[in-house]
Amino acid sequence: MVIIPMRIYAHDQPAGLRLLVDRVWPRGVSKVNAALDDWTKTIAPSTELRKWFGHDPEKFAEFTQRYRAELNENPDTPAFIAKVSASDRPVLLLFGAKDEAHNNAVVLKAYLEEKLSTQP
Repeated sequence: MVIIPMRIYAHDQPAGLRLLVDRVWPRGVSKVNAALDDWTKTIAPSTELRKWFGHDPEKFAEFTQRYRAELNENPDTPAFIAKVSASDRPVLLLFGAKDEAHNNAVVLKAYLEEKLSTQP
C-alpha cells in the first residue's frame, strides 16, 4: 500500500485514489480540475484545531497528538481506513497547505500506515 501526501497544487501527480483531506476547499482549484475520487472533509482536523495550529512548525508535535486523538474519536475514521485499505492504487492524500512537512496529511499518512500495519 502506497500512501502519498501531496499538495493539490503539485503539477506532477501520480495516478491513484485522489482524496482531498482538508476541511476547507483549496483556493484557486476548480472541482472539475481537481478530479477527486472523494473530498473527505470529515476526516480533516476540526476547525478549532486547524485554527490553533495555524501551520506553525513549532506547534506540529502537539498538533500531531491532538489530531491523532481526534482521528481516534472520529466515527468516520473506520470507513476512511477501509476505503484506503481497499484501494488497489496508490492513495494520494491531497492538501492545500504550503508547508509540505508540517500538515494534517503527513499526520494522517503516519496514522493510516500504523492502523493498516496492524490489520490482518
